[in-house]
Amino acid sequence: MDDDPVRVGVLSLHNSKETKAILNAIEALGHETEWIRAENTVVRFGDGDARFSPDVDVIVNRLLLSNTEQPAEELGLAYTLSGIRPMLNTPDATARAAHKTAAAVALVNEGIPVPKTALALSSPQLNRLREVFGEEAVYKTAIGTHGGGVWKVHMSDPLTANVGKRRAFLQELIGHERDTPRDLRVYVVGEEVIGAMYRYAAASDWRTNVARGGRVEDASESAPVEVLDIARQATTALGLDYAGVDMIGDGDAWYVLEVNPTAGFKGFYEATGHSPGPHIAKQAIEFAGGSVDDDRVEQLASTLDDSVPTCRPVTDSFSSDDVMTIGFTERVVVSGSSGTETVIAKSDTGAASTSIDLRLAAAIGAGPIHTTSRVRSGSSKQSKTRPVVDLVIGIGGDQYTVAANVEDRKHMSHPLLLGRDVLKHYRLEVGRRVEDHAEVAGEE
Repeated sequence: MDDDPVRVGVLSLHNSKETKAILNAIEALGHETEWIRAENTVVRFGDGDARFSPDVDVIVNRLLLSNTEQPAEELGLAYTLSGIRPMLNTPDATARAAHKTAAAVALVNEGIPVPKTALALSSPQLNRLREVFGEEAVYKTAIGTHGGGVWKVHMSDPLTANVGKRRAFLQELIGHERDTPRDLRVYVVGEEVIGAMYRYAAASDWRTNVARGGRVEDASESAPVEVLDIARQATTALGLDYAGVDMIGDGDAWYVLEVNPTAGFKGFYEATGHSPGPHIAKQAIEFAGGSVDDDRVEQLASTLDDSVPTCRPVTDSFSSDDVMTIGFTERVVVSGSSGTETVIAKSDTGAASTSIDLRLAAAIGAGPIHTTSRVRSGSSKQSKTRPVVDLVIGIGGDQYTVAANVEDRKHMSHPLLLGRDVLKHYRLEVGRRVEDHAEVAGEE
């Protein structure tokens, strides 16, 4: 191998600790880094040549396709850059893994076990399939993350083939006979399993996601060897260079739930004391022909260095045009598991969470309830308990899955209140109002 340093770029348009950890590890291993972001990236074509700056030898793809409402745009960017420089977690592999039913087909074709699953393109067809899955089933959007777009549904719950703009499907509910639901995440880099953790659901939820309060436990030594082998096979089957493979057990049988090309590091590091970042850094450096010290990789992996990398691009100025404006009242598309409504919502920066009127929640099939929250209103000294359900909120073409409080808003002017969980994505202009009460569902 060449002892000269190589230059590794990480393609990431967000400020995640995973991106920072990979970049910091590359630099700590003696190589050069570029954070490929909106502030510093330019692609040029012409005279039979395609190039982009900042120039790199290899790209680590960290685009969160499951976290954006325009995955085709970000996928197109990945394809553009991968046509110029080699990329780890190629666009093809990332797109297939991010779409849950597309990933399931690829896994089944390689003989890898997945839960019984059904995708139907119309709501009547999907509802006719419901009885195949027993009294309870899992209902998911084909693209989603952090447990958003995932519901546990009963036989009587009406379903739609789409939730918002995303297709939805049914899946067998496995392994939830346990007092505390549990699954297994295995982190694979190249052909190496670098660790595993059990994830346990929070007391008020059935989903095991760390982002939803799930508890974690190191399983690197206790997970069955054959299960770790399945995780390796699943990563290879999808053509990924690195992934977090989510699996669930039912007796002696294990099934692959998802293969996440941009799995988080926080919970994994908390459980195992080991960061995947330096391992991904090593993989990229060696792919580009550079060399690393394996002992140094292990040393770096014992910490999760998510400090701001030295290569973070500096923006000369900030343009408010980069942030969409939202009004004090705004026309919003709100979706549940069985319907979609367009309503006029009110913005409230004083509310941490979005709230929905119980009649509107019933009309769109918001639910099932996965937890409760205690909320204090106005000057009241007593707090009230409110059920919490998942909603898909659409504003101006963007969509967000949020955990919303359900309350009786009959006496209020708007059936939907947008809290900071949605408003953080926008610039609020309080003087702008959309007053078309004829379209406000739930008002009397």
